[in-house]
Amino acid sequence: MARFLFVVPPFAGHVNPTVPVAAVLAERGHEVGWCGLPGTVEHLLPDGARFLPATSQEVADYVNAAGERRPDLRGAAAFKFLQEEVLMPLASAMVDGVDTAVAEFQPDVLVVDQQALAGAVVARRHGLVWATSATTSGELVDPLEGLPLVAAAMHQLRVDLQVAHGIPAAQAATGDLRLSPHLVVAYTTEALCGPIDLGVPVAFVGPSTLGRPEVDDFDWQSLDPDRPTVLVSLGTLNAEAGGRFFAVAAEACRDQRFQAVFVAPTELVPDPPPNVTVRPRVPQLALLQKVQAVVSHAGHNTVCESLAAGVPLVVAPIRDDQPVVADQVVRAGAAVRVKFSRVRADALRAAIEQVLTDPDLRASADRIRQSFEQAGGAIAAAAALEDLLT
Repeated sequence: MARFLFVVPPFAGHVNPTVPVAAVLAERGHEVGWCGLPGTVEHLLPDGARFLPATSQEVADYVNAAGERRPDLRGAAAFKFLQEEVLMPLASAMVDGVDTAVAEFQPDVLVVDQQALAGAVVARRHGLVWATSATTSGELVDPLEGLPLVAAAMHQLRVDLQVAHGIPAAQAATGDLRLSPHLVVAYTTEALCGPIDLGVPVAFVGPSTLGRPEVDDFDWQSLDPDRPTVLVSLGTLNAEAGGRFFAVAAEACRDQRFQAVFVAPTELVPDPPPNVTVRPRVPQLALLQKVQAVVSHAGHNTVCESLAAGVPLVVAPIRDDQPVVADQVVRAGAAVRVKFSRVRADALRAAIEQVLTDPDLRASADRIRQSFEQAGGAIAAAAALEDLLT
């Protein structure tokens, strides 16, 4: 039996993929724990899971409040804000707590999310065996490739973080905290993100959350089986910023041959057309088996879950890694891209119709679906982590 400690940020989309992997490891007799900010991670874990807090509740509350996202930022500015104002303060706040958790749990392998840099700092400081958990493919490529000065500044921030926590400057300047030299577990496939050479071992395992349990309280009788169905969702973190987009999407759907299900606060779509159903939440995995198109913000989990069902997308990225993921799925031939903040109803309607009718888009989505099935998901991820023990 071995011990695996997952170091995670306070973001559901980064915690959820680790839960099925941990379940496989536990079934194989290993001991599993999680380390992260208290008050934001525990409710995402299974009953009885071992959680080791990386900070006090007071510090966690402060970090969460200080790191609230800015919906007005886009592109490189949003990425820079994420690094400087969210992930770096988060890392600084977590390092000592992760160190304490490692001393208590004594893991054989640290599994460190790309946005929980404190775990990588502790692993490098103590020479531990560790794996990167790449829950989004957005940082498997360089999102700042065309902005070398910004990229250099972000790299220096990661170097300074290490030096501030006891790693010699010469060592800190080598490698990348976001990429373990031992293993990167990538919850995608090259069929989606394209060929990637990171210079470190990579296990492309595909999505791990496809079998997760859901609360199914959806009124399936409300859907007309003779009409195409479109799912419109901006994810849990972006719905509140989507007032304009949801209004445009509702107008795009009005008087059309297709029907749509919007995942949105009902107050953001106060007068939906008759062919639009608005729900604050849905059993997404089940619904994706019944839809023919998805309109999404290009969040990695939504994109992968849609493609795992063989469903092509209209992508309207907002911030963070979403523009990178949107580029990947468009290049893979399984999506049409529109501009989140400027798209008009007629353009969005045309994009939806293209996704519903273009056989090449559907064929590409199905090709990626097959790659996910072959990749192995949580079982493959657990196997790759176990290989680090030898």
